[in-house]
Amino acid sequence: MPRRYLIAPDKFKGSLSAPEAAAAIADGIRQREPDALIDLCPIADGGEGFMETLATTLDGHWISCPAVDALDRAIESRYVLAKTPEGPTAVMEMAETAGLWRLTADERNPMITTTKGVGMQIAHAISQHAVTRIILGIGGSATNDGGSGMAAALGIDFLSTNDEPIEPNPTNLPTVRRIDGNFRIALPEIIAACDVDNPLLGSRGATAIFSAQKGSTEDTRISLEAALAHLVTVSDAEDAALIPGAGAAGGLGFGLLHFAEAKLISGFDLLAGLLDLENRIRMADHVITGEGSIDHQSLSGKGPVALARLAASQSVPVTGFCGMADDEARASGIFQSLHALADTGLPLETLISQAGALLTEMVANTELT
Repeated sequence: MPRRYLIAPDKFKGSLSAPEAAAAIADGIRQREPDALIDLCPIADGGEGFMETLATTLDGHWISCPAVDALDRAIESRYVLAKTPEGPTAVMEMAETAGLWRLTADERNPMITTTKGVGMQIAHAISQHAVTRIILGIGGSATNDGGSGMAAALGIDFLSTNDEPIEPNPTNLPTVRRIDGNFRIALPEIIAACDVDNPLLGSRGATAIFSAQKGSTEDTRISLEAALAHLVTVSDAEDAALIPGAGAAGGLGFGLLHFAEAKLISGFDLLAGLLDLENRIRMADHVITGEGSIDHQSLSGKGPVALARLAASQSVPVTGFCGMADDEARASGIFQSLHALADTGLPLETLISQAGALLTEMVANTELT
């Protein structure tokens, strides 16, 4: 009797999208078991690939939208519009506008980058399509502005001592003396999907944990933290700053909570419901997942690990494939087995450029019990 496989990887960043990784794994399975029953289910946790995954799930279509990138340069962005039982729903990724991928290494500077483009997309979906719900993936940001740029694009005014308007970013935030939300546009339900539980401030906050990859230095991190702390004080939003996930995407989690009354939920939990993952796991004989890197950070609940734990609760075996894995992930016991392309010893550039073919070959040569 043919075995049924649920193939549900996240992206292999820099080489394969989640759907491409799923297809490569499926090719490997078919080489071993031509009659295998395969259920393809690419996943995402709120970062890049989130829109693409939900576009298929919700049978949505792409909408073009003028916006700006993290350096306030005009861009043409896009999001997904879908008809759902809850009404017209927009699916967005904050990284589509304010993502690190849009900047060169020399352009990274979280003292001046902004989430303004995210707010422009939200406003567009409301004004042009009367959406009743927005699902926003928050990951991969180039920003550390606490969501202030987004808030300004939604009509919230950041004002100086003389009530003069201030364009909010971490450089300017310390000069803000008053925030006026009276002219904010009316917002629908906003659900923010994130994969971290960090608060806004402190040793686990947005600045301390995430800003270095966005271009911060030891000196600017002091200024960034002070700017966010001032934003919290002037907003009278100490409670929101402590909520797990407030530090996601450079504090966009905080901005969404405080300025847009959004709900923060796990990106994986959101997808699990929309994709009916629990039932699809129950129907499978074996689950295969993976992503570019499965390491100690993944153990905090990244998509493949969360999927493996869900499968374990139903006693369905899970095999993981990835680009790289560390000893902590291998020893975690979460996966029945974990296989990394880096174990082949091939150069990194080869692993990236030939990831699909290498993944197919590795799956084909791995015994799945």
